[in-house]
Amino acid sequence: MIEALFQPFQYPFMQNAFMIALIVAPPCALLSCFLVLKGWALMGDAVSHAVLPGIVLAYMAGIPLLVGAFIAGLGSALLTGYLADNSRLKRDTVMGVVFSAMFALGIVLHTAFPTDIHLDHILLGNMLGVGRGDLLTAAAIAGPVTLILGFKWRDMMLHAFDPAQARVSGLPTQVLHYGLLAILALTIVATLSSVGLILAIGLLIAPGAIAFLLTRSFGAMLITATLICLTAMLTGIWASFHLDSAPAPTIILVLTGFFLLAFLRRTLARSGL
Repeated sequence: MIEALFQPFQYPFMQNAFMIALIVAPPCALLSCFLVLKGWALMGDAVSHAVLPGIVLAYMAGIPLLVGAFIAGLGSALLTGYLADNSRLKRDTVMGVVFSAMFALGIVLHTAFPTDIHLDHILLGNMLGVGRGDLLTAAAIAGPVTLILGFKWRDMMLHAFDPAQARVSGLPTQVLHYGLLAILALTIVATLSSVGLILAIGLLIAPGAIAFLLTRSFGAMLITATLICLTAMLTGIWASFHLDSAPAPTIILVLTGFFLLAFLRRTLARSGL
């Protein structure tokens, strides 16, 4: 029993998988709280899909793939905001049009211009193939993002709850708004090599949603979401080794299980049971 418990930690590729989980879990969890609070869950979904054409174009141009992913994700988010502010369409409608078009463009470019990039690794991640370079890149992005969210969470919380009050209080609301979009794009880039574009959505939504059901203050929500995300990622990776399954989908299933338990607890508490 003890041997089975520690067996995954004996292999270098599993050690790297656990390490990337420790790196990307905090920024994903913290950011998910703000996305849930602002009602931006769809934005996280959309931006994660929109980076695909940036990755393909970056490969064709011979520049780092992460640079192309960041530019495409942030550019699409800014374009969505501009179209929503200058048309009669609601923001979610504009997001559906812009980001589905970006994802389709990425698929077309990937098909028309064959590359060495494995599409399934981009979409679903390759956590067991993470190398030292991937760890360093993820840490270089995740570290500053975590620090910014950790030190500025009160300002961002006020902006999310009441933008008008934040503006009256003298906070740079435009900086906070576009800064959060930039952080979202950076966080997706940090998770690119591990969980991929599609499954990154789960990390950007589920921890915050679960913590929202379990806590009553935003500070507690941030801490709870981080602990939940870390637990789910480490448990999912460990379970995938013994189940011979892919780590990223297993992590999302663990998060889904946590969400159902949190929802059941909240429902029972309301019923007085």
